[in-house]
Amino acid sequence: MNYENYDPSFPDQPVVDLYLPVWAKLPAFRSKPAFIWVDDDGGTAPNLTYSQLNDSVQFISSQLLIPLQRGDTVMILCPPGLELIEIVFGCQRAGLVSIPMLPPDPSFAQESHHHLARVLSQTKPKAAIAPRGYITRVNRYISSDPGNHDEKFAVMLQNLRWVSTEEIGIKTTTNIGPSVPCPSSSLYNGCKPEEVYLIQYTSGATGIPKPVLVTAGSAAHNVRAARKAYDLHPNSMITSWLPQYHDCGLMFLLLTMVSGATCVLTSPTSFLKRPRLWPELITDFRATCTPVPSFTLPLVVKRGGVKKGTSPINLTSMKNLIMINEPIYRALVEEFVNAFAPFGLNPSSISPSYGLAENGTFVSTAWRPANNDSATFPNIPTHNKLLPSARLASTNDHSSSEEEDMQIVVVDEETLVPVQDGTEGEIWVSSPSNGSGYLGHPSLTRESFHARLSNRVSKCFLRTGDRGIVKGVERFLYVTGRCSDIITITPPNDIETPSHAHHAHYLETAAYDAFPKFLRGGCIAAFECDSRKVAIVAELQRSDGLSRDVLRKLCEGIRDAISKQEKVEVGLVILVKNGSVPKTTSGKLQRWLAKARLVGGKMNVVMEMEFGLDDDGKSWSSFARSGSNGSEARDSKNHPCLLVRDSRT
Repeated sequence: MNYENYDPSFPDQPVVDLYLPVWAKLPAFRSKPAFIWVDDDGGTAPNLTYSQLNDSVQFISSQLLIPLQRGDTVMILCPPGLELIEIVFGCQRAGLVSIPMLPPDPSFAQESHHHLARVLSQTKPKAAIAPRGYITRVNRYISSDPGNHDEKFAVMLQNLRWVSTEEIGIKTTTNIGPSVPCPSSSLYNGCKPEEVYLIQYTSGATGIPKPVLVTAGSAAHNVRAARKAYDLHPNSMITSWLPQYHDCGLMFLLLTMVSGATCVLTSPTSFLKRPRLWPELITDFRATCTPVPSFTLPLVVKRGGVKKGTSPINLTSMKNLIMINEPIYRALVEEFVNAFAPFGLNPSSISPSYGLAENGTFVSTAWRPANNDSATFPNIPTHNKLLPSARLASTNDHSSSEEEDMQIVVVDEETLVPVQDGTEGEIWVSSPSNGSGYLGHPSLTRESFHARLSNRVSKCFLRTGDRGIVKGVERFLYVTGRCSDIITITPPNDIETPSHAHHAHYLETAAYDAFPKFLRGGCIAAFECDSRKVAIVAELQRSDGLSRDVLRKLCEGIRDAISKQEKVEVGLVILVKNGSVPKTTSGKLQRWLAKARLVGGKMNVVMEMEFGLDDDGKSWSSFARSGSNGSEARDSKNHPCLLVRDSRT
């Protein structure tokens, strides 16, 4: 393995869990906090030292193997916090395959159980781990009147072996006794490098979430690659509010372990309730590294209350402010840096990055240590408003800092041949971090995880489904959007003119920039309604008190702004109430689901307006607005591509 070791006496381990006993037996780490949990209630922050965590993990793993057998699949339905971390590592040490999930409300009302039912059906777990109170409410649901629950779903829940967190002794780590002997890798009975230890679902941003099989070895490789890329070490202090169940939030738990660092955690709910909590944690714990979705930066700037809080903000300690959730707009980052530079934020800490569940999470970053000003933000270049997410090795420079065993290429989707720099294509990644495939989807696994370049002998690649372009001498990679979100427009009445492809996020940005005081940022979805029409669904910040004329001007203004900036003619604009545009648990837009809900009449529509050209080439428009009682008043002309016909409340 081509990785640095911080101490030759403590070489890298084949799986992440084996780092824990290594740190736990060192005097300097025994009482060092591995994880600290902060609730936004002003109380004392509980923590787990490396020694406590190792003892707890060993105890939990032994308790889990009483009702379960090595290799069993187990679902983890625990709220975010230190207990969840103990269980995740405990499952790995017990040799179990874990599926961490945010537990849905056990009343399972309003279709909240659909994803859980999907997971149960696809993964067929032997057991579920949850707090005793949650299990009690699940049993109440199971035994309720058949008319009040989904009978098939209730049977699936009933067939599970339910294990309470109290049963496996998570609350009794202080009574475990002396430290547990540290297992060597040769005696280790947990998940081996080649064994699946995690089933991680994709976000659902481009389709129904799919279960990715992740081996213990590929996960270890992934976080070692991230550790090297971000130059993390035992003195690093990480803080994160991301969901701990999958993707980046879960990866940072593993990344903390392989780095010997300390990680300060809080919940996404606490962050959304009070965004200022995030910079406060950076200040209070002198954090050096933190991940953040780039689309949440405006939320921190606008609602962070930087100058209104009672405690001062000091961000001078920050070395890696990791931007995730591509594409990454330069303007959003610049706005954030300008707002927080007076509070000590160093622009060179900005770390635009790229990752996806099918590769463990981490793929690359454009960040480099600030050895020279040209290598860091704000001096890194921009392509079409976007920041790069990687620096690829020059074809003639084998001394590049790109991981020697990770290859990233941009490929023509039709010919499967690598494109020239400066040409956009699909991003392919070949790496030991690649997942093993999609559970229960053999054909899709072959297509996505075993792709090969055309007309040459090549290794297997992962097709990411993301589009990108490589530019410049340093070969910066810009992630430009998702293949499935491309909008292809065929010019009307022109057979010879080629179709034009557009990224949906550019249209959405143009729409928001036209009316930032009326529309919700990050809550606008653009998609095709046929080969010649584009639909825009935009959430209003508030819908009460807006007159018909105002709503009509908003629709026309959105159409005009997109036409002017992106040269795309919009055929349909739909203004909807707050909360109507669907998103994933991590806040990504679900354009496919927005379209499906619109077609199915499940959007809270305030106004919809259609635009087009008649046979003489003259423009026309028609509109419909929901009436005060929820029913619609509509012009006589019907929409040719999408109609929302039902009454709404």
